[in-house]
Amino acid sequence: MVPHLVTALNGPLLDLERKILDATPAIERWFRLEWQEHTPPFYCSVDLRNAGFKLAPVDTNLFPGGFNNLPHEVLPLAVQAAMASIEKICPDAKNLLIIPERHTRNAFYLENVARLATIMRQAGLNVRFGTLDESIQGPVTIALADGQKIVLEPLERTPRRLGLKNFDPCSILLNNDLSAGVPSVLENLHEQYLLPPLHAGWAVRRKSTHFSCYEDVAKKFAKMVEIDPWMVNPYHAHVEGVDFPARTGEEALADAIDGVLKKIARKYREYGITERPYVVIKSDAGTDGRGVMTVHDAAEVASLTKRERERMSVTKDGLEVHDVIVQEGVYTFERVGDEVAEPVVYMIDRYVVGGFYRVHGSRERDQNLNAPGMHFVPLGFEHTALPDAHAKPGAAPPNRFYMYGVVARLGLLAASVELEKTDPEAIQV
Repeated sequence: MVPHLVTALNGPLLDLERKILDATPAIERWFRLEWQEHTPPFYCSVDLRNAGFKLAPVDTNLFPGGFNNLPHEVLPLAVQAAMASIEKICPDAKNLLIIPERHTRNAFYLENVARLATIMRQAGLNVRFGTLDESIQGPVTIALADGQKIVLEPLERTPRRLGLKNFDPCSILLNNDLSAGVPSVLENLHEQYLLPPLHAGWAVRRKSTHFSCYEDVAKKFAKMVEIDPWMVNPYHAHVEGVDFPARTGEEALADAIDGVLKKIARKYREYGITERPYVVIKSDAGTDGRGVMTVHDAAEVASLTKRERERMSVTKDGLEVHDVIVQEGVYTFERVGDEVAEPVVYMIDRYVVGGFYRVHGSRERDQNLNAPGMHFVPLGFEHTALPDAHAKPGAAPPNRFYMYGVVARLGLLAASVELEKTDPEAIQV
């Protein structure tokens, strides 16, 4: 079930792995203490890149949409983690309302929603689906390829609560990242738990904020295990006021690219790395792989074609891109067969519950794999989440996958800090 990994440049990473394995008791205690200070999001997925000489997150998603890609063997872990989270949030919870994305024709996404509902039902909740699609006026049944059915129902709002006809939930689980904005029907819900909170959505959230929080978390972690923070942290810069079609903000963007590339180059020289530094330009808000570009030289920005500029100017739901994050590009030396791969780790509450490899046959190791043509290879963690201190570094399983879980949890912790810092209620106080 576990794919064979090929890591071409693994020397320095094996050194990092050994330090983390040796520090496992201290690491787990450190996480335990951090979770006493911070509340993890209900769920989260983290995209990782293993360059051989560093292992770092490149994206953290607070509305994960790939539960259908997890192997069946990890469902007990997911159910236990969901139970633990629910007991903290609402111990006597009975009903859960799941609000999915509006695009109901995406069969793979709907399989994700069905898998999520299965996890929550096995955790002891009655689950129904409400839709933000106002064109749906009554129950709509959608048949899935595996024989399952999903029933989408119109939302019913009272002054202080949200539910469905004859269904009053204790909690509402959003699997909609709110890229298009926050619908009024979700606002001012003072008597129910909204998971995650509204400010976790891309209408408010920014990647630059997250990775600033992650940088602080990585520094604390690195000091504890005595490693260079760069080994687990991608450099980044934030640029505002960019208009790709109008070619405004180009100079500031080029300066940011040049600055990040120089920082990477210094680290490459320090560690004797012969690869060519690169950065990835992304929209500062939004997901699904749109508005992403790989750049090896700041001069490439000025030579973008009209089509490339148009592609970079719009992200999910047709939203215009004006703020971008310039993120250190992390090569991936992972492969499944002959295809480039990157691990994606899924968590519920503070627990790693599984993951998969995002695999792409026509992309290179310095390119974004979240693109049309990708496919997924399940990765089970039930036998691999615990490290084997007596095995050689690089053992996969279990040690490489323990590494994935550690770095993914750093992303989860950073998301917790991020949500605390951007909580509108806390800011008002």
